[in-house]
Amino acid sequence: MKIAIVTDSNSGMTQAEGKELGVSIIPMPFMINEETYFEDIDLTQPQFYEMLAVGADISTSQPSPESVMSVWDALLKEYEAVVHIPMSSGLSGSCQTAMMLAQDYEGKVQVVNNQRVSVTQRQSVLDALEMAEKGYTAVQIKEKLEAEKFESTIYITVDTLKYLKKGGRITPAAAMLGTLLRIKPVLTIQGEKLDAFSKVRTMKQAKTTMIHAIQKDFETRFQDPEGKNMHIEIAHTENLEAAMELKAELEEIFPGSEVYVAPLSLSISCHIGPGSLAIAASKVLEV
Repeated sequence: MKIAIVTDSNSGMTQAEGKELGVSIIPMPFMINEETYFEDIDLTQPQFYEMLAVGADISTSQPSPESVMSVWDALLKEYEAVVHIPMSSGLSGSCQTAMMLAQDYEGKVQVVNNQRVSVTQRQSVLDALEMAEKGYTAVQIKEKLEAEKFESTIYITVDTLKYLKKGGRITPAAAMLGTLLRIKPVLTIQGEKLDAFSKVRTMKQAKTTMIHAIQKDFETRFQDPEGKNMHIEIAHTENLEAAMELKAELEEIFPGSEVYVAPLSLSISCHIGPGSLAIAASKVLEV
């Protein structure tokens, strides 16, 4: 079968990267001061952080049904089927919307709900491409990705509690107390949603906590202490220098592993602000 792969910009894939790989990227929309912008179309990472810094009113949204279906309709003129890989259903309503829309496509559109986001979602897209090249059907790709959905892990620390408070993720009182005590929370995404993992005082301690957490996951969850069968990734929000330092540390801990580094998608950045750092990993898919 000739299969098209579609994802959204929550994967961190840029329009340029999508074009190079042959993947259609649906841009996530943002309302900024009552105007609509689209990630990586008319809203770049620097522009976003400039607006965030001056206190612009920013809210996230999901792609309109029309925009999603127009992509599918165009692809189905050339391809036999579409595999659509949106952001985790636990973090956005766009997955449920896509699943509902796909019901009208008589099986030609397979929506993958594999609980991934950012760099782990990107890896699912790469895995889907590999499976398509190897002759998997759209249904087989969906089933394989969903069967492996919890074979990934993410730990993330934020530099400020301001944006978590603004988005209602923590109470104002907790944000104030955390700021006074200079607390750096370490959060985790294990499939469904963002959860608290640990609290530390410095970014250095946060990095150490995340590294230890990944090492423990490799040893106990994935039975792969050296990470030889893991994709290791770093994501950040306007924090490239720290991300590259962390990359060097991880490549020393896991020799032979190439650590991929990318900015976090803006939908997540909106809720955590600049200065964040994340370590993620996903198991190498056997296809």
